Amino acid sequence: MERPWHRQGSWRQDEDSFDGDEDDDGVLSAFVCPITMQVMQDPVVIETGHAYEREAIARWFSECRDLGRGPSCPVTMCEVQRADLRPVLALRDAIEEWADRRKRDELRRACQWLTKDATEKEAVRALGCVVRGWSGGRAARRVVRGDAMIQMVGGLLRSSSAMVRLKALETIQEFAKETDEDREAVSEGDTIRMLIKFIDCEECQERELAASALCDLSKSELVCGRISELNGAILILAKVAGNKSYDPTVAEKAEKTLDNLDRCEKNAVQMAENGRLEPLLTLLIEGSPEKQLLLASSLEKIVLSTDLKILVARRVGSLFAGIVEKGSLEAKEVAFKVLEHISANAESAMVLIEENVLLPLFRVLSINRSNLLPPRLQEAAAAVLANLVASGADFGTVPLDGDRTLVSEDIVHSLLHLISNTSPPIQCKLLEFFDTLSSSTRTVLSIVSAIKSSGAITNLVQFIESDHQESRIASIMLIYKISFHMDHEIAQVFRASPTLLGCLVKVAFLNDGNTDEQDAALQILANLPKRDKHLTRELMEQGVFKIVARKVLSICRRDAGSDIYDDALLEGLVKILARITYVLRDEPRCIFVAREYNLAGLFTSLLRLNGLDEVQVVSAKALMNLSLESKYLTSTPKFDDSEQKHKLALFGRKPSSIQFCHVHSGVCSIRDNFCILEGKAVERLIHCLNHCNKKVVEAALAALCTLLEDGVETLQGVLVLHRSNGVAPIFGILKENPTGSLQHRVTWAVERILRVEEIAKASSTDRSLGSALVHAFQHGDSRTRRIAEAALKHVQKLPVFSQIIDKRPSIRGSSMGSMERFIKFDR
Repeated sequence: MERPWHRQGSWRQDEDSFDGDEDDDGVLSAFVCPITMQVMQDPVVIETGHAYEREAIARWFSECRDLGRGPSCPVTMCEVQRADLRPVLALRDAIEEWADRRKRDELRRACQWLTKDATEKEAVRALGCVVRGWSGGRAARRVVRGDAMIQMVGGLLRSSSAMVRLKALETIQEFAKETDEDREAVSEGDTIRMLIKFIDCEECQERELAASALCDLSKSELVCGRISELNGAILILAKVAGNKSYDPTVAEKAEKTLDNLDRCEKNAVQMAENGRLEPLLTLLIEGSPEKQLLLASSLEKIVLSTDLKILVARRVGSLFAGIVEKGSLEAKEVAFKVLEHISANAESAMVLIEENVLLPLFRVLSINRSNLLPPRLQEAAAAVLANLVASGADFGTVPLDGDRTLVSEDIVHSLLHLISNTSPPIQCKLLEFFDTLSSSTRTVLSIVSAIKSSGAITNLVQFIESDHQESRIASIMLIYKISFHMDHEIAQVFRASPTLLGCLVKVAFLNDGNTDEQDAALQILANLPKRDKHLTRELMEQGVFKIVARKVLSICRRDAGSDIYDDALLEGLVKILARITYVLRDEPRCIFVAREYNLAGLFTSLLRLNGLDEVQVVSAKALMNLSLESKYLTSTPKFDDSEQKHKLALFGRKPSSIQFCHVHSGVCSIRDNFCILEGKAVERLIHCLNHCNKKVVEAALAALCTLLEDGVETLQGVLVLHRSNGVAPIFGILKENPTGSLQHRVTWAVERILRVEEIAKASSTDRSLGSALVHAFQHGDSRTRRIAEAALKHVQKLPVFSQIIDKRPSIRGSSMGSMERFIKFDR
């Protein structure tokens, strides 16, 4: 059998070892196994007295038996009688002592290369020695710790050599696998910052090793604290953890590091500031009242994204609702601040509503509670409530308490009562609350009903003269929203207090303040009942109509297509100006203003503003009102044409032809008596008959019907419409079989037109017109049916009985009645 003197590995140091090994080879040779030629770890002795490595000699004896021979001594090759393997404890202890001393000496020599400006090769060899020493036993680890080698290795992360940095990261990983004390030692100095730097660099070789090392280090709570204290560290880790597609291994390590940081309670606020709220929210839910107050105070200062606001609302919304109602004053104040911050976002506000925060808010605001909140907390509660209603939820269906909702009458009454009994800041928030609810078609009627039943409209309108600007603005915005449903109630307050109306006028026209406030004030004036003579006279006293007329004239002089004015503003101005036309007979000053600013011509110009349907409707109605007064304002000449020519000739002047209005039987003009035959008003009104908006059509038709009224030359009015190509559009409207007031109005106009025999004869063959008249006769109301019957007789569709109806009615009127009475259909 061949002697086993081959080397599987030398007991001498490898190429990475340092010079200066021990010279005591005799001692060292006693530690070497003759079989493996390596220092023994578990020496045993056989009966020949030679020592071997237990595993090596056992394998040798096994090979001897396999060859059919008895066990023998590998050194003497003498056969042994017994194959016992007896441990040599003294030798083993000596070997261990020698190995420990050797490693300590080697580590101390390596330390020299860690502390001086070593070359790349020297530093790599020294780090390899440290790794071997660290894994070689407790004694060597004590040397590494005692000689501060851990910190030295961390310092090599700043080396200019990539190989040294990588080797240093591998060494740090070995350190981080042991105790928290070792992890804390590694984290001292600049090590954490360097690891974060490597992790943040997507292209560097050290990134993965740095992520692994930091993940292991973060198992220590102290190290977690040091990581969170490093500015931007958590943010960088969160960024890397979220980029799983680029480097999944590094992302996984970063995520595990963040998970370790999450478990550290003192990091909760720092983590929350960097977008990881879960730890802080968990502590909020599980913590004591004192801890909740501390954490909530920190949460209130954090700027949250929309997603995080939703998370907070869902996790701790109900918790804060409970604090609002039952917590200490200090806790309530913090809770209100957090809720106000979260509720400012519509999506998170919806979540808070789902978490039932409405009822606690209402309870703390209730005026009937004996233990009211301090004003500053009431204001905060009102601010949260205002934010919640701005979320867009349907508060008519969101339950508050049993069957009650936030817009239930008793709830609204309670909050309206609070408005009258609290400070201006709270009043402002509650007014904003009602303003928002009044902006929704789903809840405005409930709010209006509660305001009417409580009689609170007087108090709400009185805020217009408030010195608190925010409350005044909020009240004006609210009144504007409800003015569409409470115009008469609001008008009644203004009639009782001209001072309030003056304040509103001042806001609308005389103040250079908030644009939204000015627009809302103007719209309130526009929505007041236009037939209220008292308010019109008061507005006249304050010079409103002259201001408005100048503004509208200024707009009309500009290019209507340039969008240099607000459509709603112009609409409001036109509505206010049109008020004049409803009281012309009762207020001579209105006639004076209408003439001074040529309002008939102005309203005619406004008819051309396509796209502004409401402006066209109001303008057409105003022209109707003005045209109705034309027959009363027409001047009749006191001499005939020949007499006028004679008088002018006496003064050497060339006589001019005076145009007489055949409809009004006098001298007319659009400025002086508002005759719509002048200034192309008829043409523009006829053009409006083809409008797609039926309200515009009806208003334009109403204005044209004034040419067919009793008291004017109806035949001449028909001729005017015929020459202007207006008859066919009127017939066309009837052929569309309209309903309601438009059906009555167009039937009335058609009947008047058909009184002209030539037109009636020509129309008798128009089957579609006949069908339309039959439809109105069958489906209209009693007045419409009676008028349709007369029209059908004009076109020979019904027999005429002389004793029942005059075959040739007067061209200046008929038994059908004047349209002027029906014309006042709009309030």
